[in-house]
Amino acid sequence: MSAPTAGRRRGTVQPARQIALDILIAVRESDAYANLLLPVRLERARLSEADAGLCTELTYGTLRLRGYYDRVIELAARRPAAEIDPRILDVLRLACHQLLSMRVAQHAAVDEAVSLAGTVGSNSATGFVNGVLRTITRTPADEWRERVLAVTKTPDERLAAEYSHPEWVIRAFRQALVTEEREIELETLLAADNVAPRVSLTALPGKSTVEELDAYASPFSPVGATVDRGDPSRLDAVRHGTARVQDEGSQLAALALSRARPIEPGERWLDLCAGPGGKAALLAAEAALGGATLLANELIPARAQLVRNALAVFSPAPEVLELDGTAMGEAYPEAFDRILLDAPCTGLGALRRRPEARWRKQPRDVADLAELQFALLKSAVAALKPGGVLAYVTCSPHLGETRVAIQSAVRKLGDSVSLINTQEVLAAVTLEPLDLPAAEHVQLWPHRHGTDAMFIQLIEKRR
Repeated sequence: MSAPTAGRRRGTVQPARQIALDILIAVRESDAYANLLLPVRLERARLSEADAGLCTELTYGTLRLRGYYDRVIELAARRPAAEIDPRILDVLRLACHQLLSMRVAQHAAVDEAVSLAGTVGSNSATGFVNGVLRTITRTPADEWRERVLAVTKTPDERLAAEYSHPEWVIRAFRQALVTEEREIELETLLAADNVAPRVSLTALPGKSTVEELDAYASPFSPVGATVDRGDPSRLDAVRHGTARVQDEGSQLAALALSRARPIEPGERWLDLCAGPGGKAALLAAEAALGGATLLANELIPARAQLVRNALAVFSPAPEVLELDGTAMGEAYPEAFDRILLDAPCTGLGALRRRPEARWRKQPRDVADLAELQFALLKSAVAALKPGGVLAYVTCSPHLGETRVAIQSAVRKLGDSVSLINTQEVLAAVTLEPLDLPAAEHVQLWPHRHGTDAMFIQLIEKRR
């Protein structure tokens, strides 16, 4: 984080706001991930619980609603956002979130923003920030919304403005919902993406139980729990690695594979793209209870180390390889009884947790990833034993990464594979029934299930 702060003049800025601005700059300039950077900065700063909560809301709230705030800023400044110095624009976005979406005193939000502008811009920039924000404070938040929507030209642009999503993402979500005959849910979905998700925990089977956690049992996952507020690392089980912070949708993706059929002692399992290790830890726990063994693989060394850290709670810890997943079928032909392919994807299903992804991804990314996704799937099938089970998982509802990808893969792979009714498998796993339209796959949704938008399809390799 030295780059965003290098060479600037330090003012009397509240640490929570300074850290939030630093993270916004790092996300934009260095492609940093807020969900990875924020915990590190909070730990270093040793903020009070209240200030840490403020910093978290400032960071994620601003990232989620950046598109909307840019439209407000353009109206107030009477110039395109692209013509404003990027760091000053980040200061304005941060202030907009406080003025339009939080119960922060206007004078405090404006004064702090002017001080922040002084750390990243010139004296003239501080005057510009002060003028724009004073203009914004003279109009109530509801009227700003009306003004922003009044200048939109199409229904999709209106949705993009109101819910702060790129138009191409809105079209992709609509297409996915149309296939479920649930297009009416589109605005509810977009609104859900802008709400902070609950903290979800996994009690690793054989290591801890849901009852041991100071939390509420999850509605669907039998190993899941949720926390209303506070730092989950305060829990002994989380500190010791016997429970983990993990979205309930990710839990269900791992459990769909581990509980697709009874485990036979001696089975070999593979997590092909295991980073950062959450699903691998749950699979390892399930495998150990059933007498199976897990091998994890992650190409990127830093992420491979995260997997090792996640698996360190087991003795002996499962091995973690750093191989190209597309070559796994050649390295380990027909070696595994079960394989999890949590394929690299756009991550559009996790916009609540990684809000910057909506601004970072482009439509071309779907096509670029499709080739890699099929190469990994083909390799996984080659590494699977005849009669073995593969779970294809993406954290995306985009049809190009889900239903269309599977249909294309099945055509290319021919008679070597067949689809397993994943809904039937999870119906026997979940504590409560999932609201799903009839299909072979499972598509989870933030607005309907309270999870990330995980796609899960079980596949069997024919004997």
